[in-house]
Formats: sequence, structure tokens, C-alpha cells
Amino acid sequence: MSKVLARLFLRLAGWQVEGERPASKRYVMLGAPHTSNWDFIYMLAMARVLGIRVRWVGKHTLFRWPFGGLMRKLGGIPVNRVSPGNFVNTVVAAFANEPEFELLIPPEGTRHFRPYWKSGFYRIAKAAGVPVVMAYVDYTRKAGGVGPSFMPSNDVTKDMDIIREFYANIRGAYPDQFSTPVLHEEQQAIPQQTG
Repeated sequence: MSKVLARLFLRLAGWQVEGERPASKRYVMLGAPHTSNWDFIYMLAMARVLGIRVRWVGKHTLFRWPFGGLMRKLGGIPVNRVSPGNFVNTVVAAFANEPEFELLIPPEGTRHFRPYWKSGFYRIAKAAGVPVVMAYVDYTRKAGGVGPSFMPSNDVTKDMDIIREFYANIRGAYPDQFSTPVLHEEQQAIPQQTG
């Protein structure tokens, strides 16, 4: 999709693009909320308008014939969800080998409600030493784009507090399907109280 076509599509759909292309050319971009198939289409169009050549991950079944070639051309990377740990290592290696790698990940991992976000985005960013960029689609305002970024620290709860604050007032197509940004790792980082 060219920048002109992306801009025209968003204008006809009534969407506005906000923010600007991140300064870094290597980062993990969060795509949230992810409650509708349209989120993906809007996010790809917004990325193109902002000059971002985004890569994204999808179920390996999306890359079968007849759409596999198109999915790869749109920046898709097939992933087999049976071995997520192997996926993290593969993506971290790609960051090490490519001078430009703008990876979009929907951290919820599904369009349906889940109590926890998947931590792959966080583990990839930490291991690759790249920032996390917060991107969004806000259906209330029909606006989306790129927000702030941060480098992951050694305090997962502090890092997730940054993410929670940013997404607090952003609404997906189906708000009841969007989960509060919480990782399992945060629960493990909190000492268990006894007594």
C-alpha cells in the first residue's frame, strides 16, 4: 500500500493519523487495543502514512496459499504459536542482523479478552536492547498513530505502569474485549504476603 493510497483510505474511513515516525529505526511497537480485525488494517495504513516500514507477526496459517505472498509483502512474519520461546529468540536474532527493524506486535495476542498481555514484546525489546514504542487506534476519536517510547528497565512493573498510563483513555472497537496491560511477570515480581 503506497503512502498516498493509505492516506486516502484513512481519510475516506474518517480516521486521523497522529504522532510521528520514531527516531530509532529499530524498536518493538505495541499495537493496541486489538479488539477487531480492522485494527490491523488501520495500523498498517497509519504506519505507511508515517513512513514506517513495519514488520508484524501473525499465525503461520495466514501465510498459506493464496494469501501467503501478500502477507509477506505487507511485512508479515509467520509464527507458530506452539513454540513461542523459539519465536522470541528468532526475532531477537533478526534485530541483531538488521540495521532497520520496526516490529509491530499486538501484545494482547488475540481480539478477545484475556486477563494478561503476552510478554513476548517485552522480552524481545529487553533482549534486543531496543525501545518499546506505543502505537494505538482509538475508536472513540477515530484517531491513531504513534505515541511515546521508552527503553525497558529492570523493573517490569514500572515499565508496565508507563504502558498502563498511556492506554488508560484509549478505546478499541469493542472496549469490553480490551484488557488492562498486565503481564504474568509482574505477579512473579511482587513478593507474596504472608500472614
